[in-house]
Amino acid sequence: MAKRLLLISNSTNYGEEYLEYTKPHIKSFLGDTVREVLFVPYAGVTMSYDEYAVKVENVFMKLGYGLLSVHRAKDPVAAVEGAEAIVIGGGNTFHLVHMMHETGLMDPIRKKAESGTPFIGWSAGSNVACPSMKTTNDMPIVEPASFDTLGLVPFQINPHYTDAIIPNHNGETREERIREFLVANPETIVVGIKEGCILRIEGDEINHIGSKTIKVFRKDQPTLEYDKNASLDFLP
Repeated sequence: MAKRLLLISNSTNYGEEYLEYTKPHIKSFLGDTVREVLFVPYAGVTMSYDEYAVKVENVFMKLGYGLLSVHRAKDPVAAVEGAEAIVIGGGNTFHLVHMMHETGLMDPIRKKAESGTPFIGWSAGSNVACPSMKTTNDMPIVEPASFDTLGLVPFQINPHYTDAIIPNHNGETREERIREFLVANPETIVVGIKEGCILRIEGDEINHIGSKTIKVFRKDQPTLEYDKNASLDFLP
């Protein structure tokens, strides 16, 4: 079956409730056939996994879906293998990848998503859909066994992408950081998804359904920018 992915930049837009802008897109994506999602809370650091699971569960219950957090499962791998849909939340990508490797969930989640099981991720959860976690914005608070991640898409994502320049601050812009990555990884494409942006992937179809523009970066090529509702099927 074709892969089905909903890759979200951020959980919450300024002034909104948690996951508010994502709700219609999640409902449209999961439809009425999914009854329960399996949640992966391992990007959470400043709150417990239980607290994180309850926070997300409250949203999904209102949409009509039950939620099981994988950290509560007696057999996490079996929980992944039996999941109707997989949801990976945001937080710290280094911690998430560390735990996914440590718990042995990386390969089972990859196989499930590649078999057509719906996959939803936001922020760090979108990072891990890529071949590696190298385009995360997060601080390396732990050292994962590997930077390799799920590889569900062939390109890299930079969630929370911004063109903002801080006044009187001489640090690199986000685009400059991405350009550094491209020097070291010249064959890779990076997609910068701003706050409020979502990529919906159905097989070979990639659509940007967010509220702002996204940017596509290639080494030694001009940056390309796409409005909402743009097709990104050209991405490899």
